[in-house]
Amino acid sequence: MRYFIELSYNGGAYHGWQNQPNQISVQEVIENALSLLLKEPVSIMGAGRTDTGVHAKQMFAHFDTEVDFGDIDLVFKLNSFLPKDIAIHTVFKVKADAHARFDALSRTYLYRITLQKNVFNFDNAYYVKQDLDVEKMKEASKILFQYKDFQCFSKVNTDVKTYHCDIMKAEWFFDNNELHFVIKADRFLRNMVRAIVGTMLQIGLGKLQIEDLHTIIISKNRNEAGFSVPAHGLYLTKIDYPTDIKI
Repeated sequence: MRYFIELSYNGGAYHGWQNQPNQISVQEVIENALSLLLKEPVSIMGAGRTDTGVHAKQMFAHFDTEVDFGDIDLVFKLNSFLPKDIAIHTVFKVKADAHARFDALSRTYLYRITLQKNVFNFDNAYYVKQDLDVEKMKEASKILFQYKDFQCFSKVNTDVKTYHCDIMKAEWFFDNNELHFVIKADRFLRNMVRAIVGTMLQIGLGKLQIEDLHTIIISKNRNEAGFSVPAHGLYLTKIDYPTDIKI
């Protein structure tokens, strides 16, 4: 039987989602809790691989088990075993061939920038002291829709078959004293969102012109793009699946 888990986590204490030798990951912590509760070794497959320090407001993973939980409230039990920075929201049965990663139709990320020094959110949003030309940043974000190949924003030496991504949404907007960037696509490359935001900030600071974004993307060269903004401001917020995946 295959099940999906819906969860969220604060990534500050973890070296990303995926298991790594000698480093603590979100995946490892959940696998340990599941294995303990179901009394059998359990491995999970996540919908994506968030980097060190990146958060997830919505993440999905799947696992297989022959154990019938029956009347056990697995969500309650898991949350009792897991640390305070990982929360399980639902566990539900899916089709036998359903895949948390490959069946995802789209993923949405949010990047939070605070424009005022705030002692209560310095580890949840990136503080930018300088004045930004947000209108230029909004214009630049529209350029992203004209391209599919985003190698220039990808971490180098990444083992991927293609650098093509279909961007469905990319916009800047204010939320109280924060500036937010939301981007939605069918898939993302490693470090892609943080590199896009860093490049947009260079435009907002006047260090790059809007039209420079065309040259950067066409170059396919990571060195041509802007810096990568810190991980603590990045959140995976939504993953969409086909409606018929659930049993």
